[in-house]
Amino acid sequence: MARPEKIRLGDLLISQGLLTDEQLKMSLDEQKRSGRKLGRIFVDSGYVTEEAISKALAGQLRIPFIDLKHFSPKPELIKLLPEAQARRFRALVLDEVEGRLRVGFTDPTDLAAYDEIVRLVRRDIEQAVVTESQLLATVDRVYRRTEEISGLAKELQAELGDVPVEFGDLLNMAPGAEDAPVVKLLQSVFEEALRTRASDIHIEPQEKSLRIRFRIDGVLHVQTEADHKIATAMSLRLKLMSGLDISEKRLPQDGRFNIKIRNNPVDVRISTMPTQYGESVVMRLLNQASGLLGLDRMGIPPKILERLRKAINRPSGMVLVTGPTGSGKTTTLYAALTELNSPEKKIITVEDPVEYRLAGINQVQVHEKIDLSFERVLRSALRQDPDIVLVGEMRDQMTAEIGMRASITGHMVLSTLHTNDVISTPIRLLDMGVPRYMVALSLQMVVAQRLVRVLCENCAAPHTPTPAEHEWLKYELADKVDAYSYKHGAGCSHCNGMGYQGRTGVYEVLEMTNELVEAINHDDTGVFVQAARKQMAGQTLRRDAVRLVVNGRTTIDEAMRISNQFED
Repeated sequence: MARPEKIRLGDLLISQGLLTDEQLKMSLDEQKRSGRKLGRIFVDSGYVTEEAISKALAGQLRIPFIDLKHFSPKPELIKLLPEAQARRFRALVLDEVEGRLRVGFTDPTDLAAYDEIVRLVRRDIEQAVVTESQLLATVDRVYRRTEEISGLAKELQAELGDVPVEFGDLLNMAPGAEDAPVVKLLQSVFEEALRTRASDIHIEPQEKSLRIRFRIDGVLHVQTEADHKIATAMSLRLKLMSGLDISEKRLPQDGRFNIKIRNNPVDVRISTMPTQYGESVVMRLLNQASGLLGLDRMGIPPKILERLRKAINRPSGMVLVTGPTGSGKTTTLYAALTELNSPEKKIITVEDPVEYRLAGINQVQVHEKIDLSFERVLRSALRQDPDIVLVGEMRDQMTAEIGMRASITGHMVLSTLHTNDVISTPIRLLDMGVPRYMVALSLQMVVAQRLVRVLCENCAAPHTPTPAEHEWLKYELADKVDAYSYKHGAGCSHCNGMGYQGRTGVYEVLEMTNELVEAINHDDTGVFVQAARKQMAGQTLRRDAVRLVVNGRTTIDEAMRISNQFED
């Protein structure tokens, strides 16, 4: 293909009716002031969209426009152009057409970029046009750092050698040294974790290796395995970053630190635990840049959302969110707090640890070592004249009773409890020793939830249920099982071959009506269970999971997996 010719972008957009003369004049003036690219100024000013500019360029040059949202580049071809050059020249090797590489450019008129890429790939190339935002998102996704992380791990091992080293001296020597192998290794691990949307990083020393795993959408995946000799260096560096005692290796420790990854502030909670072959380190990543979701973006069915909003906006009472660890309970409660947060309301949270930082509310971190327990903080919080109190977890009878007394005396109390479903929650409170009258008077609503992985929209394909899946669906759909179509994820570059991308919630709710209040006061808990099941007919966690399956949002296998968490 011949080298591209230069095109006057402004004149092209005007000729196609996408831009006015006045808008071009103002954009040129802005370009002189700021030095930014003209196309970016058009987009940022709202005059024209990225896609419109790309399609206009593609039409003028008679080359294809490719929508990267629905295109999966080939991994073996992507590597022909290093990541640094892909970002610098805003270009990506997409596929091969008749022996030539097809390369997507955000600016196909950039002659210098064209010549340099031809030199780098040493092949004839065909041009295509892609939008800049989609290209950068694709680069973030497809350039995996597995090989780089393995290489840095080997570099660190080579520096440490086989001779015992005083790791404390090594790491204290230059805590901010960006060229230290351990720093570069950890930086690459954090960047790859953020890129793959990992919620946790697990660094686990084994007998002959160090295994690093990421938890992505609730499932652990092995990222890399390295020499076990680097485990101590990594754990000590992380302890220094979080202010933990580097000399203590026999006891578990917990801490936190903040880092910036590609200008994204990330709050890291760290937990260390001594194991047979060294200290296991687990880090929970809370990406502050992603922000908190609102209740309307949690995937809560409209009918349940309406009832939940009505419950949390009452002047008093208790609303509990239940489910196992990692089911999104705290996220749901903070989504509720985001809606309730206003200058007219005093909100206090009592947590261990504080997971999200929300402006305008008073957040208190429990600290058992100095006797700052849930019970003590909660008693003090109620003397601060709050309207709404969030208690991280109802851990024991005393905390539950204080929270319930607060809800009876004019406060709205939000909290979590570890139970499998909504029906067992009031019974669990009774088992903890909370008086029946207190449960009946204070509890307004219980919400149970789980998180299911969402199908990747780029590789979702038709799926025929297996006999076991067919029988499982019949429980909810009866003879209508064959009336629906089902999908599975084939795996592509958009989802790193997993078939899923992101998660959403499944929910069930129990509202303490007059009938249920009367039933909970009955000595026989079976009376309450029967009344609760009657209220919840057709509105269970399992039914909500099946709803996502028939709507094509998730797979039968995923719905069955999370159903095993709450079914006997």
